[in-house]
Amino acid sequence: MDKRMSVIEEAAAFMSSWLDGRKPVAGVILGSGLGQLAEEIEDPIVVPYVRVPGFPAATAVGHKGNFICGNLGGKCVLAMQGRYHYYEGYPMDTVVLPIRVMIKLGIKYLLVSNAAGAMNKSFNIGDLMLIRDHINLLPNPLIGPNLDEFGPRFPDMTCAYDLALQDRMLKIAEKQGVKLQRGIYVSCTGPTYETPAEYTYYASMGADNVGMSVTPEVIVARHAGIRVLGMSVITDIAHEAEDDYITDENEIVRQADLASRKMTGLFRELISSL
Repeated sequence: MDKRMSVIEEAAAFMSSWLDGRKPVAGVILGSGLGQLAEEIEDPIVVPYVRVPGFPAATAVGHKGNFICGNLGGKCVLAMQGRYHYYEGYPMDTVVLPIRVMIKLGIKYLLVSNAAGAMNKSFNIGDLMLIRDHINLLPNPLIGPNLDEFGPRFPDMTCAYDLALQDRMLKIAEKQGVKLQRGIYVSCTGPTYETPAEYTYYASMGADNVGMSVTPEVIVARHAGIRVLGMSVITDIAHEAEDDYITDENEIVRQADLASRKMTGLFRELISSL
């Protein structure tokens, strides 16, 4: 057996024993400052990442590092309270390990969220952006021998973010009176925030916002045929080189926390409709 599959199988077996027969329909990834949704999960089972075989500790600011399984919107979900990033020094197989474990546990949907900076000048801090497509500048997590058990060698990414889920989310947002931006997300390695020239470069590629996560998770989910919805909280805005401005990591987490209540309401109703 491929060594990666051995790690996935062992972690999935451990998680299955903890879940005690629960069958999550959806996985939810909560990025920097977006852990509030986890507090809304009813009858929760909490499993710290460090308890799961093959899982290291989460080190990013605002990432608690827990799996939480329980009911949200009347459905069983498995939420990740924080994620792994390539910039933390983990190999890409570790970055996407939690998603592959959730797939083994039977999820059919993956909802991903993150905090991101915006190049689109029509966006404001605190906005929510529905991700309609992405540009991946991180190493592709499918590099290496294909894990045939999950999917094909060359998975199609034409509709990486499920069109029907996007349409449903737009209707939910309108119903709740929440303004949703839509845009293209670009991922880079970090762990630096972008220079003004890099912001300009990413915008010229057609991207609306930028972050350091999401795309590897989405790629492995789509490799396995999982339906995906992605949402970013805009926590900072591109500045010109002449501006006397410093991007503040703690302020980004604070802005994400302020916006998380809106996102929680949207995710809850979407999950209820699955």
